[in-house]
Amino acid sequence: MSDEGRLIAGRYRVGALIGRGGMSDVHAGDDLRLGRRVAIKLLKPQLATDPAFRMRFRQEAQSAARMAHPTIVRVFDAGEETVTDSAGQEVQLPFIVMEFVEGRLLKDIIADGPVEPQAAVRIIDGVLTALEYSHRAGVVHRDIKPGNIMITTAGQVKVMDFGIARAVSDSATTVAQTTAILGTASYFSPEQAKGETVDARTDLYSTGVVLFELLTGRPPFRGDTPVAVAYQHVSEQPIKPSQVNPRVSPALDVVVLRALSKDRNARYQSAAEFREDVDEAAAGRVPVNRHTADETAMLFGAPASQLTSSELALRQLAEDETMHRTQRRPPATWIWAGIIAVVVVVVAVMFWAVNLVPTNDIPSNAREVPQLAGKVYDDAKAELEELGLTVTRVDEVDEKVEAGLVSRTLPEAGEIVGLETNVRVMVSTGPQPVEVPDLRNKNLEDAKLQLSEAGLKAGAERRENSPTVAADIVLGTSPEQGQTLEAGSAVDLVLSSGNVTLPDLTGQPVSDASAVLQAANLQLNAIPTADPSCKEADGNPVLHQSLAPGDVPQHSDVELRYCTGKR
Repeated sequence: MSDEGRLIAGRYRVGALIGRGGMSDVHAGDDLRLGRRVAIKLLKPQLATDPAFRMRFRQEAQSAARMAHPTIVRVFDAGEETVTDSAGQEVQLPFIVMEFVEGRLLKDIIADGPVEPQAAVRIIDGVLTALEYSHRAGVVHRDIKPGNIMITTAGQVKVMDFGIARAVSDSATTVAQTTAILGTASYFSPEQAKGETVDARTDLYSTGVVLFELLTGRPPFRGDTPVAVAYQHVSEQPIKPSQVNPRVSPALDVVVLRALSKDRNARYQSAAEFREDVDEAAAGRVPVNRHTADETAMLFGAPASQLTSSELALRQLAEDETMHRTQRRPPATWIWAGIIAVVVVVVAVMFWAVNLVPTNDIPSNAREVPQLAGKVYDDAKAELEELGLTVTRVDEVDEKVEAGLVSRTLPEAGEIVGLETNVRVMVSTGPQPVEVPDLRNKNLEDAKLQLSEAGLKAGAERRENSPTVAADIVLGTSPEQGQTLEAGSAVDLVLSSGNVTLPDLTGQPVSDASAVLQAANLQLNAIPTADPSCKEADGNPVLHQSLAPGDVPQHSDVELRYCTGKR
């Protein structure tokens, strides 16, 4: 059963399929409530059979939605929709609503062959920028791979699916299950393959795999099955990228091999450190390994395998109660001096961390889209063109923004884009025009209710005579039905008075007077009555009518007295 055309959560219209993965399909879509283009990821229904997964999925999606950075694809909404499958059974359909990005997946770019080293460095730099932001926010991606990285039409890197991999992998009990869900083990870190806990360095290993593939056109490890590939990540050493692609510099070889270290403590310890070495290699300089065991131990804890023999002896001495010290303890003065020194270092580090501000420098070939909401179009256009961006005007209905003013831009304000990027400036046309409904033959209360439901209100009431329509029933409106008005406009109502206008019939032949009363425009009851007391005249003229000329109730009886006496 096709998902295209389905309405999710009462507001998201699913459009054409634009991507397909091992655990989900991605469709273009529209947010009908906010009037914006979105991407809708529909996860496989079998992932939602476990209530624990649905809870983890919601929590991780909420965590991802809190991250707002130009290099990260925004998550707007997530949940599950109850749908009926082709067999007529109700199933849960998990979905994620994301920012719509125009561009290509990195895996499709790599499929065309190795990327030039300078271009590979620029792409990895964007990935590491996204990871630096997410790691500071306490979010580990767990599934960095070319299929989760987009390159926009302006050349900007966008990483997607933050937090989603954790919800999925936490639901799997074996490596084989995780592999089936995530689609490939080519980007697993050794600790993932062994089922150990993961941290930020897991993402850095996977980024190293992506960098290797960018430079060579293939991943460092290949095998017939995902399990075979995962085994190589644990036990096999990767070759240098330059052995596959001679254009890769020795400096980049050094960076890649360090990123692919089996021991996470020998790997890059932060995205910032990784990015710094990538930039060094791009400049033609071989990076110097600045990694220290102390820094690693402080962040993640050092394993015993990396301790020196002296350090192992000290640890054994501390832990083994059967061993006794023969050397005197150091003086208390030195102990207190050491404690004070540690406290000073900790306070200094905390002060540095609190005051750490991410750089806001924008490259010379990029621009930040300014905030233009509320400005007139001409001013917004001039401001964008001054930045070197092209402009396209798009009119849209917006109930909250005055007609003629900018309501928003695509890309949104604050996004970093390349020079010559086309910015769509959305200009409000005001509220959605409302069509006057057909209220004829409605009673007054129903007519007012229908106007309110249409977004209009009842205006003045005017009554007209009618021979057929009962009192207080609508004859028509002003403006007439079918015309469009702004929401909240008043519509005047023309109502039936329940009367007709009786003319003066005296002096007319009784037969003519009776015909006038019974005509379609009056529909009154004529009752001719002879009066023998007066002299007969030609045509038997009406001497008197029982109701005076003017407005009389519909279908009234009118007695017409005419002369029948002898001359």
